Amino acid sequence: MYPEITLKKGREAALLRGHPWVFSGAIAAIKGTPGAGDIVLAKDSAGNRLALGFYNPLTDIAFRFLTPKCEENISQYFWQARLHAAYKLRQKIIGEQTNAYRLINAEGDGFPGLIVDVYNSTLVFSIATAGIEKQKNHILNALIPQLKPTRIYEQSESRSRVLEGLETRNGVVFGENKDDVVEILENGLKFEVDVVTGQKTGFFLDQRVNREKLGALSRDAHVLNCFSYTAAFSVYCAEGGVKRVVSLDISKPACVAARKNLHLNWFSAENHPVIETDVFTYLRNTQENYSMIILDPPAFAKEKRDVAKASRGYKEINLQAIKHLTAGGMLATFSCSNFIDEALFYKIVLAAARDAGADLQLLARLEAGPDHPVLLGHPEGRYLKGLLLVKKN
Repeated sequence: MYPEITLKKGREAALLRGHPWVFSGAIAAIKGTPGAGDIVLAKDSAGNRLALGFYNPLTDIAFRFLTPKCEENISQYFWQARLHAAYKLRQKIIGEQTNAYRLINAEGDGFPGLIVDVYNSTLVFSIATAGIEKQKNHILNALIPQLKPTRIYEQSESRSRVLEGLETRNGVVFGENKDDVVEILENGLKFEVDVVTGQKTGFFLDQRVNREKLGALSRDAHVLNCFSYTAAFSVYCAEGGVKRVVSLDISKPACVAARKNLHLNWFSAENHPVIETDVFTYLRNTQENYSMIILDPPAFAKEKRDVAKASRGYKEINLQAIKHLTAGGMLATFSCSNFIDEALFYKIVLAAARDAGADLQLLARLEAGPDHPVLLGHPEGRYLKGLLLVKKN
C-alpha cells in the first residue's frame, strides 16, 4: 500500500523506545520512490513491520512516526480522530476563564511538525514538515467543523520548513481577513495578541501556568520582568499584588503592546513602567535591586553551532540578575532553546550563582503547560525549561 524503508540492523531501537524520529543514516534500503512528505512503512532488518510515518529524503530526520498500526489508512478520518482526541484533552485541562491555548503540539499530539494555537475564535497554525504540508487540506477540513473558527491564519516560516524543502507561507486561509489583533482571555485576564506580526504565533501560550505561579508569589514584591515582550508576566504580577513591576524589552512595538495590556486590566503603566531597553545593558548599569526577577529571553541557540555563544549569554544574564536580587528574593529563569538541554541550563545558572557569590535554593523546575504535551520517549519536544530559585544571601 505504501512505499517501504528498511532500517539497518539494530537501528529500530529508538522507535521501539518511543522516539518518533529515524535519521537518514539508519536507513538501509528503500522500496518504491517516496518523495518528500510521502507516507512510508518502516521495517526492521528482519522485515518486521514497525510503523507508518512521513518520509523526507532531504533532511537528516528521514522518517517521522505516525502510527504503529501498519495497516492504517492515513485519510481524513485518521486526522479527524487525532484532532478530536487533542480537543477533548484541552477541554479537560483548560479552564472556563481561558480562551487561548495550544490545540496541537506537533509530535506530542501525533501531528509531526504541526502547531495549532487557539486565540478566542481565531486559529493560528504553523507547518514545519513536508508530510503535514501534504495533509494540510485534510487537517483544515477537520479543524473547521470541530472548532468552528471565524478565521484561520497560517504562519509557516520556521527554519525547519526550509530544511524540509518548503517555502515560507503566511496569510488567512479561512474566514474573515479582519484586524491582525485578537483579544483573548487567560485566567480571567485580558490580552491583545497580534497573530500576524507577533512572535511565535502571537503569544507565549506555553508560559500560562508559570505566569499563574509567579503571579501568586508576587504579592508586595518589587519585580523586574526582563525580555517582557507584551508584559503577560507583568500583568499577572500586578494582579497578584506587587508593589511595582518594571518591564524591559528592546522592541518598541512590544513595549507599546505591553502598556496596552496593563491598561486593559486596569493597571497603570506609570505605577508599573515599561522600558524600551537592552536587558543586558540595563542590568549592568542599574543601581536598583528587586525581590523577584523574571528572565524569559528569546532562544539564544537556534542552531547547534550556537550553543557555546548562547551559554555565555545565558550565564551573563543570570549573573547580572542574581547580583540585583535581594536576599530572600526569587529568580525565575527560562530557556526556550532546543539545543540547551535542561542539564546544561542547570550548570549555566549554577556557574552564574557561583560567580555572583550567591547561594540559591531550588523551589521548582518549570516547564510548558499541559496543553503542550510531549511524548515520553521524545525529550527533544520539551524545549521550554525553567528554574524557580531563591537567593539565600
